[in-house]
Amino acid sequence: MRKRNESVTVEHERAAAAAVPGSLDKGCSLRRSLRLPSSAATAEGMKRPLGRRHGLWFRLRKLILWLLGVYIAIPFLVKLCPAIQAKLVFLNFVRVPYFIDLKRPQDQGLNHTCNYYLQPEEDVTIGVWHTVPAALWKNARGKDQLWFEEALGSTHPVILYLHGNAGTRGGDHRVELYKVLSSLGYHVVTFDYRGWGDSIGSPSERGMTYDALHVFDWIKARSGDNPVYIWGHSLGTGVATNLVRRLCERETPPDALILESPFTNIREEARSHPFSIYRYFPGFDWFFLDPITTSGIKFANDENVKYISCSLLILHAEDDPVVPFHLGKKLYNIAATSRSFRDYKVQFVPFHTDLGYRHKYIYRSPELPRILR
Repeated sequence: MRKRNESVTVEHERAAAAAVPGSLDKGCSLRRSLRLPSSAATAEGMKRPLGRRHGLWFRLRKLILWLLGVYIAIPFLVKLCPAIQAKLVFLNFVRVPYFIDLKRPQDQGLNHTCNYYLQPEEDVTIGVWHTVPAALWKNARGKDQLWFEEALGSTHPVILYLHGNAGTRGGDHRVELYKVLSSLGYHVVTFDYRGWGDSIGSPSERGMTYDALHVFDWIKARSGDNPVYIWGHSLGTGVATNLVRRLCERETPPDALILESPFTNIREEARSHPFSIYRYFPGFDWFFLDPITTSGIKFANDENVKYISCSLLILHAEDDPVVPFHLGKKLYNIAATSRSFRDYKVQFVPFHTDLGYRHKYIYRSPELPRILR
């Protein structure tokens, strides 16, 4: 019995001894299994920010490459489709301010203004505003188109205003100029070229010039011997010199030509324009300027002034960010030395940078009445 008990005890001890290493192995493996997930999580946590940074850089690089591709593709697109460049010159699709009824100039504070529609050519209709002098304001209230047309025969001079690109005849700075000129005793007749505002037709340099010629003849047929002046602003200076050159060639010049913020020609203006981000692009002339010429757009003020024979007044602000001041000065120098002006006065009036008149606020000048006189 004792031997049997001893053998059982020995076997029990052996079994316990055998069980201890097994339990240690299991404990170690358990601890290892507990440690592994924590180290994997740490590695995964490190990979996440790295992955985010890598993904952000990839997206940024992709965006930069896409923008670079667009930047390079645009010149080729313009070259293949010259109509795009013509749209950028005219900007007739930009109607500012929006949501105004051009049939109701009184909504813009022009209570002494009448809206007309004229037809220069078949399938072309242009919207016209006629603002009478402020002295006739009370008489103009409630009057119809016939009264306004007959009023052009009064003793007050007439200004035909040719606006620049973009916007309509109801643009804010344009309306303010009409008010100033009206207060100085002028009739002001202005219109939207075909394709602008509510005028019907497709824009072109030839068409714009013909519209201006039609309105000028319409005014002369009603104004009698009253002086008629032509005032062009920005792109409208190109229309103005085109018009006056034709009038001088047919020996019916206006009494004076006023150019506000003029350029020499459309190629030099496009090259100097602050928004011309491609001016240093290789082949800029071939890509961007030649398509303008191909579209029949020249607005050659520098050539036109050589054939104009009437008094000329040029107004230009030194801080003009759209048409650089030096282009207006250059145009004046060309006109002043032209033989066509030898019997007429040519004057250049600069406005200092400190005044802040920029491209379209010369109407604010308190000196304007004296200058026009």
